[in-house]
Amino acid sequence: MSRTPYTKESYDKMVERYNFLKRTERPRVVEEMEEARKQGDLSENAEYHAAKELLAHIDAEIPKLEDQISNAIIMEFDPNSETVLFGATVTVKNLKTKKDVVYQLVSPESVDVLNGKISTKSPIGSALMGKKRGDVVEVTTPKGINKFEIIDFK
Repeated sequence: MSRTPYTKESYDKMVERYNFLKRTERPRVVEEMEEARKQGDLSENAEYHAAKELLAHIDAEIPKLEDQISNAIIMEFDPNSETVLFGATVTVKNLKTKKDVVYQLVSPESVDVLNGKISTKSPIGSALMGKKRGDVVEVTTPKGINKFEIIDFK
């Protein structure tokens, strides 16, 4: 299986989530199930069924996280790079709206659009990869065709 690049921040969040599920949340839910089981008839015990459903979700997420962690490679942006690479924080000017926008290029698993983290595989992210300051890229987005000028990256 191929390695998946992560920023240090994204990798740390993933490990933190894994540890929380494994050490805190799963034991808590198992205990809730035991307490609900002691109440008797399980067929009409809403607490038991809710805990059982949550445990199934946790038990599905833990191996997924284990796989992601084992295949992760931490990559940080090289500040001496002449081109936009994974991990770069890129300031672009949308030539249609004349507004500056800041994006950080991350792996698909680390996307957080509300905080400006876009995937290197997204239309905008892939268009920016390998480009230099001053380059203009054209990207088709759900809002139509946009042109972005790369102002700076770090």
